[in-house]
Amino acid sequence: MTSFNWNSALVKKYNINGPRYTSYPTALALEDTFDTARVKTALMGSNEALSLYIHLPFCHQLCYYCGCNKVITRHQHKADRYLDALELEMRSYAPLTAHRNIANLHLGGGTPTFLTEAQLTRLIAMLKVELNFEPASADEVSIEIDPRSCSLEKLAHLRKLGFNRVSYGVQDFNEHVQIAINRVQSEMLVRDLVNESKALGFTSINLDLVYGLPHQNSENFALSLNKVIELDPDRISLFSYAHLPQRFAAQRKIPDHTLPQGEEKQALLLQGIEALTAAGYQFIGMDHFAKADDELAKAQREGRMQRNFQGYTTHGSDSLLGLGVSSISQVNGVIWQHAKDLPEYYHFIEQAELPVIKGVSLCRDDQLRAALIAQTICHFEVNFADFAQIWGIDFHQYFADSIPLLESYQADGLIVMNSDSLQVTDEGRLWVRVICSAFDAYLNPDQQQYSKVI
Repeated sequence: MTSFNWNSALVKKYNINGPRYTSYPTALALEDTFDTARVKTALMGSNEALSLYIHLPFCHQLCYYCGCNKVITRHQHKADRYLDALELEMRSYAPLTAHRNIANLHLGGGTPTFLTEAQLTRLIAMLKVELNFEPASADEVSIEIDPRSCSLEKLAHLRKLGFNRVSYGVQDFNEHVQIAINRVQSEMLVRDLVNESKALGFTSINLDLVYGLPHQNSENFALSLNKVIELDPDRISLFSYAHLPQRFAAQRKIPDHTLPQGEEKQALLLQGIEALTAAGYQFIGMDHFAKADDELAKAQREGRMQRNFQGYTTHGSDSLLGLGVSSISQVNGVIWQHAKDLPEYYHFIEQAELPVIKGVSLCRDDQLRAALIAQTICHFEVNFADFAQIWGIDFHQYFADSIPLLESYQADGLIVMNSDSLQVTDEGRLWVRVICSAFDAYLNPDQQQYSKVI
């Protein structure tokens, strides 16, 4: 079991706002003047298999803590119109992707299981027709599930459609916490879905927890952790609640005084890490845990793990195609984002245009720094000579501006660095976002658009 300890001085020094580095440069660097022709060039310029992400924005009910792009509605027919638009969007992308296999599919949101069984069937049928996607031959077909929107019958239907991985949003089992975030779901509901997922043969089950929610404390959070561990999922995500009421109106319904603050919140993270690693889960990094025999854990041990807009992944970080409103893609050194609002998204689709509103093409410096940040955040060590040979640089000369920052982290025990390599310590894993920022050429002194690193 990995051992972690909080140092109050380091908490005050390093618990700053910073990127999560699901990409480099981050989405904040995307340019409004981006030429959509670069998307076509990027997609046509490689034969690498694609991972597909589809954003389904609809939710039946507003969760106060949520910062996702979503549309709250009780009108099921709105999903039909959205599927109409997705079908046309797929048709626009089809000529650009016909030469590439789709190895992975992930449905996110919003609430993907807002869709009825008939609508889910239609979505998979569209993918088969328009993009030649075959679930049976894909490595991973996954979906995010709000337990309140998924019956056992719908779960069985998902399995028949070819889904083999599921991720359930638990957040917290304590009813007082659930009421405060307007997301009440029973332990029995989650337990029944997880048990049925195992019986149906889903190859991977993930449960999401969130720390830093209103009314959480060490006692009730320990109970939630124990209940999650008892359910024995393959993976567990432990996300930090980012309280940004100035950006997300629903979060204003959560009074500041109900939130665990400062060291109290950080203690919840430490509590989670210790409980999950003691239960045998491998601490992948930041907010991910996996059983030792899980593909993600094996990929990390074998140096194959990567990071993309979905977080830690075993898939290519430079071959992710996003469909739907607000989705972000990264393919062949190009990052682009779709329109964030439904009316604008629909307008693009009705004009038979790709709904791209901004993007960026990575220069060589971007690609080099992206590779270094990914190596650090995924595997917690960098061999300078190996990296320099791959990229044809003198490492110390190229990163002359970053080295002094790294020396500061070494003095504080976050890394061990010599002339040959950098290794993130156990203590440093908690601050890996800060360590990676030493290599970030875009980082703005005003980082309020990012969440706290802890």
